[in-house]
Order: sequence, then C-alpha cells, then structure tokens
Amino acid sequence: MIVDRKNMKYETIEQIYLGNSKVRGRLKSLLSTLTDDQISARPEGEKWSVADIVEHIAMVDEGAVKICAKLLKKAEEAGNVSDGKVTISDEFLQKGVEIAAMKVEAPSFVRPSGQKTISESLARLDESDARLAEMRGQFESVGATEFKFPHPFFGDITAHEWLALKGGHEMRHIKQIQNVLDKVG
Repeated sequence: MIVDRKNMKYETIEQIYLGNSKVRGRLKSLLSTLTDDQISARPEGEKWSVADIVEHIAMVDEGAVKICAKLLKKAEEAGNVSDGKVTISDEFLQKGVEIAAMKVEAPSFVRPSGQKTISESLARLDESDARLAEMRGQFESVGATEFKFPHPFFGDITAHEWLALKGGHEMRHIKQIQNVLDKVG
C-alpha cells in the first residue's frame, strides 16, 4: 500500500490531508481520461476492472473514515489532548514497505460487487472526503495514539495511521489501474 517509508513519515495532520488530497487528485485525473470500454474491461489475469477497483477504494475509504471517527471519539472521551505531533510507528512504516511488494487478496467485506459505476464510487469517495474534512479539527486536537483498531495486515494501528493508510492504499490501486490499462491497450 505504501511505496516507501519516506512517503508515510508525516509530522502533521495537515501533511497527511495534503498527501491524501494529491493522491485523490491523481486518481480523478486518471479516471477522467478513460473510455467506458477501459473502465469495464477485465483483461486476462486480472480479477477486477477499473470500475471494480474504484468501488473497492470507496469501500475501504468509508471503513477507514468510520474507524478514525470511533478512535477519535474514544480518545476525546478519555480527555486525550494532542501535542500537535503525528505518530506513525516504525512498525507501521516497515509493514508498508513489506506490503508494497506483495499481492494481497482483499477481505470479503471490501470486495467489489461489480455493480457500481465510476460515478457512484466517486460520489462515495467525495462523501468520505467531506466527512474527513469535518473530522480534521478532531484529528488536530485529540491525542490519538492510545487507541488502536486492527488492520488485516498492519495489525493494531492508530487513527493517524489509518488516515495515512488511506492515501497509501489509494496510490497502490492507482498503480493497479495503470497495470490494467496497460493490458487493455
């Protein structure tokens, strides 16, 4: 999900939001250039079409936003105040390096239905972005390192790590889309 350790070593929430925004812009720019045939093609050796990949990204995004909201709420209820620093563990960074080189099977609950259009999935992504925009103040004011939620590969990670993972996950799938497009021709 992550290209290298450096790409995930954030110091502020603003940097994570900016990084995620750049990745989203890259995804939308790529998708805007595609034909319907490219979007729906499923080349030999690929399980998912571009539409399927974007549906998956939207599903994962929604889940990550919900997890972040729960973790921030717990931290807020515990009275944890942010010191203004983002904590991304070395273990998380190392896992990011490892997974970047792996082919990963998506858990069943985030596998695409194959029934969503790109427009529907992008609308879901926009809704997740809006929710995250509303949560930004919480991210900046709440000390979020104490509470964690398990990820299937990364293990127990914090709200900051879930937020950073969103962009890394999306970047991974942008590369997958480009691979699919290379096979479509």
